[in-house]
Amino acid sequence: MMPPGKKSWVFDAWSIMAFFEDEPAGQKVERIIADAQENQIPMMMSIINAGEIWYILAREISESEADSSMTELKHLGIEFIDADWNLTAEAARFKSKNRMSYADCFAAALAKVKKADLITGDEEFKQIENQIKIHWV
Repeated sequence: MMPPGKKSWVFDAWSIMAFFEDEPAGQKVERIIADAQENQIPMMMSIINAGEIWYILAREISESEADSSMTELKHLGIEFIDADWNLTAEAARFKSKNRMSYADCFAAALAKVKKADLITGDEEFKQIENQIKIHWV
């Protein structure tokens, strides 16, 4: 890990779902979050990816569980970043050149725009490893 101020993290839906479902990769995500809290490393997620997590949890468990999970992410210090035109255009650029979900394109775009490392284990991002920094979990 780099000193505070030198790095920031972007989480995709894959990494947060692994965290919520307590998968082995989720334990790595938990350590990254704890380290970020301790060292004041900014953590963020596109509002599009937050919506993706919400609908998965609402469908699999309940809307109230999805709501509590969003609150938990905010309490952990993960900032939800709105999709303005700059971010949306960057996501659309990724989508136009790669075979990946549009929601994943927002995670990639946020990492690129914020010059942050993307936390993921989603193989779909391998095709753009040369365009953004990825911290694989």
